[in-house]
Amino acid sequence: MAQDIRIAVTGAGGRMGRTLIRLISETEGLALAGGIEAEGSPHIGTDLGTLAGLAAPLGIKASADALTIIKDADALIDFSVPEASLEFAALTAQARIVHVIGTTGFKPEDEARIEAAARHATIIKAGNMSLGVNLLASLVRQAAKALGSEWDIEILEMHHRHKVDAPSGTALLLGQAAAEGRGIGLGENSERGRDGITGARGEGKIGFASLRGGSVVGEHDVIFAAENERIVLRHIAEDRSIFARGALKAAQWGQGSNGKKRGPGLFDMADVLGIE
Repeated sequence: MAQDIRIAVTGAGGRMGRTLIRLISETEGLALAGGIEAEGSPHIGTDLGTLAGLAAPLGIKASADALTIIKDADALIDFSVPEASLEFAALTAQARIVHVIGTTGFKPEDEARIEAAARHATIIKAGNMSLGVNLLASLVRQAAKALGSEWDIEILEMHHRHKVDAPSGTALLLGQAAAEGRGIGLGENSERGRDGITGARGEGKIGFASLRGGSVVGEHDVIFAAENERIVLRHIAEDRSIFARGALKAAQWGQGSNGKKRGPGLFDMADVLGIE
């Protein structure tokens, strides 16, 4: 009989952490290995079942001892901040386990450190873990390839008032898909934060706009606009559990199948879902 996959969670006291704890406890074949909280967090020492609002305690307490928790886990699911994710990546590389990264806002030099860690850990990293968003990215790539540069591309995203980075990781994921479809680099072909007299829109550029307010989980529109017509591809997230479920699927995929553990490397949700 196959053993349960032992999954540790970062930010155990946060909204995503609590959702993950609840789903792990409800999912056959998964077991909670521990919950990580930052030093000084008021949640340290609190039972993870209590944190997640479960009917009964789980007998596992939130801890700042990431090294011990990761050492005893098969996989780490990490929705945190870039600085913490880089530290976790170093630890998962040492432990040679699966690291699912849903954190956004990385700098280019951060990406290089994650790639280095992926020589030893199985890292699945995505700006969005939802099935729908990753299918949307595939559609955006196809549309951008099919339509000429006379079609302007604008990406509009909205999130809750507490989100700290912009554009969102999902918006950048969709922008990257559009750039790949056109065979161009996103960095030198994107326009962000227009304000004042900006001049005419550059042909072939990919524009981004960010809205923040209320409790919006996540809304993304990719707009293809030409003379007298527009195509709008949209994804609306109504509950953050879609990201948690996707992350759990990624952790299971990272463990491999048929008793054969997947090797180290840097993967994304397209790999997990088998999307071209």
